[in-house]
Amino acid sequence: MTGTEPKPTRRPALSRRHFLLAGAAVPATALLAGPAGALVRVDQHAVFTEAARAYGLPVALLAGVSYAQTRWQDHDGRPSASQGYGPMHLVDGDAARRAHARADKPAPAVLDTLGDAARATGLGKEQLRTDPAANVRGAAAIIAEQQRALGRPTGGSTDPASWYAAVAATSGLTSAQAQLDLADAALAAVRSGAALTLPDGTRLATARRAVGSPGEQRVALRDRADAARKLDPRAPQIDAPRGLDVEWLPAPYEQFGPDPGDYGNHDLAFRPKSPTIDYVVIHDTECPYDVALDLVSDPTYVSWQYTLRSSDGHIAQHLLPKDVGWHAGNWYVNSHSIGLEHEGYAAEGAPWFSEPMYRTSARLVRYLCDKYAIPKDRAHIIGHDQVPGTTTPTIPGMHWDPGPFWDWEHYFDLIGSPLDRATLGRRVRAGDVVRILPGFVGNKQPVTGCAGAGDTCGDKDTNFVTLRVAPREDAALVNDIGLHQQGQPATTYVSDHSARATAGLDFVVAEVDGDWTAIWYLGVKGWFRNPASAPTARPVAGRRRVITASGEAAKTYGRCYPEPEAYADPADVQPVSPLIYTIPAGQAYVVTDESPVTDYYKAKTFSLDTPNDHVDIVGKDRYYQISLGHRLAYVRAAEVRFA
Repeated sequence: MTGTEPKPTRRPALSRRHFLLAGAAVPATALLAGPAGALVRVDQHAVFTEAARAYGLPVALLAGVSYAQTRWQDHDGRPSASQGYGPMHLVDGDAARRAHARADKPAPAVLDTLGDAARATGLGKEQLRTDPAANVRGAAAIIAEQQRALGRPTGGSTDPASWYAAVAATSGLTSAQAQLDLADAALAAVRSGAALTLPDGTRLATARRAVGSPGEQRVALRDRADAARKLDPRAPQIDAPRGLDVEWLPAPYEQFGPDPGDYGNHDLAFRPKSPTIDYVVIHDTECPYDVALDLVSDPTYVSWQYTLRSSDGHIAQHLLPKDVGWHAGNWYVNSHSIGLEHEGYAAEGAPWFSEPMYRTSARLVRYLCDKYAIPKDRAHIIGHDQVPGTTTPTIPGMHWDPGPFWDWEHYFDLIGSPLDRATLGRRVRAGDVVRILPGFVGNKQPVTGCAGAGDTCGDKDTNFVTLRVAPREDAALVNDIGLHQQGQPATTYVSDHSARATAGLDFVVAEVDGDWTAIWYLGVKGWFRNPASAPTARPVAGRRRVITASGEAAKTYGRCYPEPEAYADPADVQPVSPLIYTIPAGQAYVVTDESPVTDYYKAKTFSLDTPNDHVDIVGKDRYYQISLGHRLAYVRAAEVRFA
């Protein structure tokens, strides 16, 4: 939902926190890091082994719970949207209740796992919030305490599956379905092993282990989740996989004025037959979950298909899949897409986007892609920040969520389509198609302005590499002339993605100079660091189609509208408006879709019975979708050729 300027954060950026590990001051985000390129076994690390030994639970279970909660991340001591802290996501129930009181919202049920950990360990709440080692001990204490209360066996040699109910009950999550999902994810991390690679090549991992079945513990929790759904019957309109926590909260389709065009907040259609569904667009809400639900319930506002809650991944569906939401700022993309709003703020990362929300979103997207034949790639599962402007004047006002702090690589792992799939380990060469894969955790790129001018955004992990005009760290940033149409220079401001090549996007290599690689980007060469020892981009296996201008330059477009002859009524003709960006001769760009639909869905009145309205006008002119810069773009086949 974000506009071109970020909303101010609710608090000043937090300074980098440190804690003592093995007698040395270590950055909090480096809780488990070893020497660059090393393999760190999390389930053998002192932070987890000492806590597990002290409270009598399997160390693999403790590491698996942390992975399921936060992927072993401390987030520099910043709380999640639900006031969870540290690598174990201990929830500060008092803070959560105060936050709801300030917002004048009814206080939901809250599990105060931070308070429980303070009581069980004798450690102070501030230490549990800010010291990752203490945070792990606190979680170990309350999990073991719950296991004993359930009358189940304790000890480091017990089967992790026997701790299923204790993990669910101490997760900090209040709904049975969310607890079920968290406990499942924790056991999956133990059973299959878990891994995370930092940009310096350090690999954090746990070993695969034989794990039994949670049996009646899981059955009881599943029955509770099923019973909760029966109290709020599953609407037949819901379009989601079974077992996902989804409710039906419809967006209104209402006429609010005398004119046939005075209606909102979406359009009726006949998808996927007409128009087709070709994209999933990932947004963030820029407001709390409850506020987002109020907005989508306003017939004079806009709409999207799904809203996801950060605290537990709960989903509200608002539109039938056949209808068109008003969410992308580009009518062509609207008519061909499904929009998902995720509770959070692009300038903060939610304050950080939660694992439960990532998991449920990925399950939903995987289901939608399978059902509607949407390719599971970064050309069709896109951020709102990738949606192109429809004309050059609209480009500066296009939105930039979910922003630089959304972990695309992890998200696609959860979807089941890892972004490093079909990439090669060799060094890149000029002419290669490369995929940007910098890693997320530990990928510190320059970002400013999250909380005010000059703010460094708390040294957050990012999802991109920075592009410069020459292979030097002090070279100027690549500029986006569409964003800066008055000649302003590119900046590191959080909403300025001029010089950012984002994870999962494919580009053609223009040149290589030592540890620096240049790609064709927005009509120029964009240089980024790509050392062989810790690559941030990898060659894509197989032959990818690449286009170049067939003349001196090719135009680019923000939509695939038909030629004038396709319209039965000349009054309906939509302009085919080129954008400010061109592709000079000699440059090459990756084709990410060889056959985007050429059409214009006409829907301008409230009633489906209006003659010559709610019709999909399909043309014969042919376009290709390409990876041009931060956003996608389209080129007319008549103006380019395959290189």
